[in-house]
Amino acid sequence: MPWRRSSVALVSVFAVQCLLLAPVTAQAQLAGPQDASPDDTGGWLALFARGDINHDALPNKYRWWFDGHMRFFDDADGFGQSIIRPGLGYALNDHAAVWAGYGWILSSPVHGSDFDEHRIWQQFTWSQRLEPVTLGFRSRLEQRFLETGSDTGWRFRQMLSWRHEMRSDPRYTLVLWNEVFIHLNDTNWGAVNGFDQNRLFIGFGRRPDPDSRSRVEIGYLYQRVDRSSGFNLNNHLLSINFYRSP
Repeated sequence: MPWRRSSVALVSVFAVQCLLLAPVTAQAQLAGPQDASPDDTGGWLALFARGDINHDALPNKYRWWFDGHMRFFDDADGFGQSIIRPGLGYALNDHAAVWAGYGWILSSPVHGSDFDEHRIWQQFTWSQRLEPVTLGFRSRLEQRFLETGSDTGWRFRQMLSWRHEMRSDPRYTLVLWNEVFIHLNDTNWGAVNGFDQNRLFIGFGRRPDPDSRSRVEIGYLYQRVDRSSGFNLNNHLLSINFYRSP
């Protein structure tokens, strides 16, 4: 059946994505003390919302997007980063859409002063419900402008997600997603062409009722960041995400 072929294809891509990262993780585990990767813990809070733009002068294919984040790390003595990211989109069909928007990011590093970052972003999203599973796919391209340098950084991000509704109680879902970040160029503020980071989330979601447009997802988020110094960063995070969609 077509939906089964789509499901197998997406799961296969997800598996390949994880396998490509396995050598990086294994190398870190086998490295000596001089190459040890520092660990940090923290908590990330996020709000994701999107909806339709209803106007008589516009077709009913236009959408709005917003996500906001507050990120906290132990090594940063609390606040680590905040993000505000609005955008507009156009629905290609019931499952796919294209988007573009702006992001403002305030970062508070462990060493050094706080700094601002501005981003322009474009993305393609696809999702399909194949009961009891919902599959998702997001490709995002970013142009990054940091006040710590003059270069424009180009970065590509690829996310794959899998959500499985619990038959015993359809308000609950098991959630798994993975996102890979790739720098597309070198910059004078520290970006190095190639692999940037990976984020892997596993947790569960809950809706107030099975037909609700809102849900919350709570779980463990592992973030591995590749740094030019050679000391890669491993973050172990409690992630709480709130969603509202049409």
